[in-house]
Amino acid sequence: MPGDSKTGDYYVKALAVELPLAYAERIVDATLAAGREAGLLPLTVVVLDAGGHVVVQKREDGSGILRAEIARGKAHGALGMGIGSRVIRDRLKERPAFQSAIAAASDGRFIPVPGGVLVCRADGAVIGAVGVSGDASDKDEYAAIAGVRAAGLTPHPESPVENWRDAGL
Repeated sequence: MPGDSKTGDYYVKALAVELPLAYAERIVDATLAAGREAGLLPLTVVVLDAGGHVVVQKREDGSGILRAEIARGKAHGALGMGIGSRVIRDRLKERPAFQSAIAAASDGRFIPVPGGVLVCRADGAVIGAVGVSGDASDKDEYAAIAGVRAAGLTPHPESPVENWRDAGL
């Protein structure tokens, strides 16, 4: 039967996947390529499925040891709130108590700065998120958006801030 894998005398039902490994790998590889082309510092990229599970994670040589957790926190926050992490930062900048409450509710997996981008199908449905860390947050977000677009999917936000190249650490 389609969707079943026979093992011995019983069947294992295959899970439906909205963000296949091949797409997640394209997002990561294109994100890293965009970072290299733009001359960014070494990046770490994490792609999560809609359930918040890591599908792919890559860390470039020279990227700091906390970058994976930061990238995952950016993606996780975007998934949890249903908006890109730049939008979260902008909406919550005057609400530090709420930011702290979200961080506590998510066991610290909430990094409200640019670099967490939703991955959407053409119909707008969210199928995952990508988080990037390694350079200035606006530059991280630029690379994430480029990676999602290169995979043929729709990012949210759809474009980086106009002056992303000028962002500094």
